[in-house]
Amino acid sequence: MDLEGKLQQIKERYEEINQAMADPAIYDRPKEYAELTIEHTQLKELVEDFSRWKEIKDLMKGNSELIEANEDAEITEMARDENKELTAELKELEDEIKFKLIPKDPDDSKNCIIEIRAGTGGDEAAIFAGDLFDMYRRYADNQKWKMNVLSVGESDKGGFKEIVFDLSGTEVYGKMKYESGVHRVQRVPETESQGRVHTSAATVAVLPEVTDDVEINIDMKDVRVDTFRSSGAGGQHVNKTDSAIRLTHEPSGVVVECQQERSQHQNKEKALVMLKTKLYDMEMEKLRSERAADRKSQVSTGDRSAKIRTYNYPQGRFTDHRINLTLYNLDDIMKGNIDDVIKSLRLEDNLEKLNAVME
Repeated sequence: MDLEGKLQQIKERYEEINQAMADPAIYDRPKEYAELTIEHTQLKELVEDFSRWKEIKDLMKGNSELIEANEDAEITEMARDENKELTAELKELEDEIKFKLIPKDPDDSKNCIIEIRAGTGGDEAAIFAGDLFDMYRRYADNQKWKMNVLSVGESDKGGFKEIVFDLSGTEVYGKMKYESGVHRVQRVPETESQGRVHTSAATVAVLPEVTDDVEINIDMKDVRVDTFRSSGAGGQHVNKTDSAIRLTHEPSGVVVECQQERSQHQNKEKALVMLKTKLYDMEMEKLRSERAADRKSQVSTGDRSAKIRTYNYPQGRFTDHRINLTLYNLDDIMKGNIDDVIKSLRLEDNLEKLNAVME
């Protein structure tokens, strides 16, 4: 469908909403009225843009007729000049309209919880998981986000078997969601005496944090609570008390741990947030699977088993396989300078969403 056809559809829907909201009986259905009000607000600006779009088209058509008639040289030149200005305005307006047509992800503005787990590759995979954590920590600092480590499973040789942390700030999930998937590293481990390149991997999962507007009801009778001593850093207090909390949601089998706070109560509160987030993500995963059946997205399918990146240290090469992006500034990227990569992923994702809307 072309842009005009899509905008005409939106205008017709807008007029339907106006008629529905003009019916006094709608006030007896407050939920429906609230939904219509939200949709009305969302469509109003696009309808106004469509009116201006048609106005520009009509002006350009009138000017083109004057130019073709060529009856007066001065008027013809004025018409040409005005059409140049109108062409530029039309292009800018169409770009704005296309951006507004892209469906908004309501989770983009949320904070997120990130899990990094070492995959194939033994000790080297754990070290790489630590490198990824450091990359995200530096990126979070660049973005002025706040990071809070929730759970750590350290490796004997350095790095992490797994680490779970949350990020809070502006548009956190909207940027970090593209990091979900399998990250592969190719390099010579420090323990490799013959200089052979090894391939290892780590898995990253990015989950939007559940907010108060999302209803996730957990019956605590279904949750087993275990306490244990923290194994991560935290000083003498962590080592001497059973302050760490493990929650097991028996109906779903979901297990979460929090061990970084000093008190058992604080760890339990954070573990509950993690549990709600995981259960919410399971529901959203079903929706993502349904969407994927309709539209195969290159960028954000939500499939965390998919290999998304390769970090090749001998060549200094960084490759994102989803958008065929290859850069040769790996050192810079590992220092947390990944904003350009994320912008490229967001742009591609938005283009795919727009194409789906225009079909």
